[in-house]
Amino acid sequence: MHILLTGGTGLIGRPLCRHWLAQGHRLTVLSRTPQRVAERCGAEVRGIGTFAEYGDGPLDAVVNLAGAPIADRPWTHKRKALLWASRIGLTEQLLAWLGSRAQKPQVLISGSAVGWYGDAGERELPEDSPPVIEDFAAQLCGAWEETAQAAEALGIRVVLLRTGLVLAADGGFLKRLLLPFRLGLGGPIGNGRQWMSWIHLQDEIALIDFLLQQESARGPYNACAPQPLRNKAFAQSLGRALHRPALLPLPAPLLRVGLGELSGLLLGGQKALPEQALAAGFTFRFPDIDSALADLFKDAA
Repeated sequence: MHILLTGGTGLIGRPLCRHWLAQGHRLTVLSRTPQRVAERCGAEVRGIGTFAEYGDGPLDAVVNLAGAPIADRPWTHKRKALLWASRIGLTEQLLAWLGSRAQKPQVLISGSAVGWYGDAGERELPEDSPPVIEDFAAQLCGAWEETAQAAEALGIRVVLLRTGLVLAADGGFLKRLLLPFRLGLGGPIGNGRQWMSWIHLQDEIALIDFLLQQESARGPYNACAPQPLRNKAFAQSLGRALHRPALLPLPAPLLRVGLGELSGLLLGGQKALPEQALAAGFTFRFPDIDSALADLFKDAA
């Protein structure tokens, strides 16, 4: 296949490129630094700085994962504008370019997140659940999905990937927790009762590949393990995996003062269930948190 990726140099994109290169696919990555794509993603991966640079060559699939990190810094007006432009703005550019091509790809797999549902409290969230709260994260994901969905009018199969917290050994959410937990300073966030939907990086890659191959796959898929857990239970599991206590909570008022509106992303949560993936026959290699963390830390000293 000829596959175009946006966000190909990120946490998910880099191993996805390695996975597909091993299968013999031809990969192109859109990047703000196209000259560094081969170094980050593989020598055989072509880097481009604009969609137009792709040219008129064959294109079988697009995987749209680009977006500025949502939890890196407080949501000022400027930061919100950047988050919007890097997701919705770029996807609009992608759709305009696809519409101008004579030959269209068969499938668009476009990123989203379980934040689409808003802070859902105790509700279980299969893919047909409506949004619960229209906070900024839900609005952002909703607009991102709506923009990508427009590709169906071009005759392109659209898959919407609502990803939970991606657990990886060398980046992402987990990396930020390792230092305090290894120092014995880790613990739950707030009261620890909020639900966490998560996925091992290897399962995320496998699911994207699975959805690429399934011609019947379309619409939203919750990319998260079938066993979500509360934040307190996650902290306890991480403490066990690192052989450290996990007793020191991060107080909610402190988070609200330091992070403002962004704190809601950490103090709220979603109990998302991957019903669509399971119904399609996808098998999670790491369905529970203890097996996932054991794998991620198996090479740790």
